[in-house]
Amino acid sequence: MQFEDLKLKRQFLNAVSDLGFVKPTPIQIQAIPRILAGQDVIGVAQTGTGKTGAYVLPLLQKLKGRQDGAPRVAILVPTKELALQVHGAVESFAMHTDIRALALVGGVGPKTQIAELEAGTDVVVATPGRFMELYLKGALVTKKLHSMVLDEADRMMDMGFMPQLRDMLEVIPRKRQNLLFSATFPQRVERLADEFLLWPTRIEVTPEGTPVASVEQYVVRAPNVQTKINAVLHWLTDAHPESRALLFVRTKEDAKRVRVALEETMPRQVAEIHSNKAQHTRLAAMSQFRAGEVRVLVSTDVSARGIDVPETEVVINFNVPRMSDDYVHRIGRTGRADRSGMAYTLVDPTDEVALVRVVERLPAESRPQDLELSSQVEVTETPPWEAKSMARTIDFQKRKADPTYKGAFHEKKRKSSSKSGSGGRRRKKR
Repeated sequence: MQFEDLKLKRQFLNAVSDLGFVKPTPIQIQAIPRILAGQDVIGVAQTGTGKTGAYVLPLLQKLKGRQDGAPRVAILVPTKELALQVHGAVESFAMHTDIRALALVGGVGPKTQIAELEAGTDVVVATPGRFMELYLKGALVTKKLHSMVLDEADRMMDMGFMPQLRDMLEVIPRKRQNLLFSATFPQRVERLADEFLLWPTRIEVTPEGTPVASVEQYVVRAPNVQTKINAVLHWLTDAHPESRALLFVRTKEDAKRVRVALEETMPRQVAEIHSNKAQHTRLAAMSQFRAGEVRVLVSTDVSARGIDVPETEVVINFNVPRMSDDYVHRIGRTGRADRSGMAYTLVDPTDEVALVRVVERLPAESRPQDLELSSQVEVTETPPWEAKSMARTIDFQKRKADPTYKGAFHEKKRKSSSKSGSGGRRRKKR
């Protein structure tokens, strides 16, 4: 099937052609006709398979050109980075029209966005918090909205946006078209869909939560942080010396530590983003990575969802993510648009429990393979402080899994306490 078969108007066909898209993806083939027909749609598809185009193209066509005044389409996303990316996609698909789009995100003063809303726009792409903030200020008029999109709804649930979404449903017109798109569809999102959509058509082009088939996945065990860093350096300098790579870590402290370590070997080739970074710093780092000015982007999960840099060839999980959904989204940053990719997940002793949780939820054919550390990677001795920290973490994991578990050092502590008590009694006798 070609884009012409989807009954898109010439200006959008020209935009698709100018952007280099040759044929529609499966989610686009199924979603575009249904959205054009006015149906509420739930779209579940692997990340990197064209979900944004699946809803943006038909919604732009239904706008039938520019109008002055309040927006008619609202697209809600969980993060600033994704809002700016989707806004860019809207502008690209609308390049041969006079339709206007506006990104509404936090982290900057609202005055400029208020002025832009007063000038008029047709589409707003917003995070839920900034949407409600501008509405309560009277700057965002919702009475003309006839289409609402929730993109990456599962991430919105993870980030606690449900109260804002419920508030929004109270202030937008009841008669509207609702669309919900994501790579995963857990129960909490299903409950949201029950509140948000009316008789929706569910489109699931691949089993939900399935990694992209074009990505080779490997699990590599390493005993400590320094050995992990050595493995990363081997992959980036020896195995994939020219590839652009995304490296995911669990905390902002990890992000800084890993970035500093990599820069010693790869000066001026590494950038870092996490939630504590100022917005302009995060956007600058993402822009450098997208442009190829830096080869490696070290990030917490703030950039795991929806960020589209097709040139990313390698994804490295420095830690195993807590949830299988996060694993799917992380490795989905490579292998986009039918390209191939590599994904490595480093596992230390504290990551074993998370690894089991992630892998057992994936289809058998989509699970990562075990890979031995290369002989070129130096395996360092685990320092005492790190070994002690790992032991505490493992002890906590066991207690959480089994409330009756007494702890690795329970017997030692009990015997020590007993000796102390008997010694005290002897002193009392004397």
